[in-house]
Amino acid sequence: QLQLVESGGGLVQPGGSLRLSCVVSGTAPNYYRIGWFRQAPGKEREGVSCIRTVSGATYYTDSVKGRFTVSLDNTKNTVYLHMNSLRPEDTAVYYCAADKDYGFSCSELRGYDYWGQGTQVTVSS
Repeated sequence: QLQLVESGGGLVQPGGSLRLSCVVSGTAPNYYRIGWFRQAPGKEREGVSCIRTVSGATYYTDSVKGRFTVSLDNTKNTVYLHMNSLRPEDTAVYYCAADKDYGFSCSELRGYDYWGQGTQVTVSS
């Protein structure tokens, strides 16, 4: 199985920037997608971004397009989420997740097999 560890969360002012990291390790032979999700208090978990590890195809939910960028460093087994122009409504626990199967596109929110523990992002003045 895979283990995922997120880091980089914290407190940032509106308009500020933050970079989250997700380090993937373990014994599973392959993983094809890394997704970023977030869950705000009292809200359902939502998909934020995704990257396919082979093609590099990416996905962003509408509310973060143009502000967030997902990237992958295959040599480090690390996925990053660069977050710019942060807004209070971006406040949430952010999770990364990995998909061990080939068939799903990054626009598909189902099919993730392994999850990290989450990292808190708070946007407030």
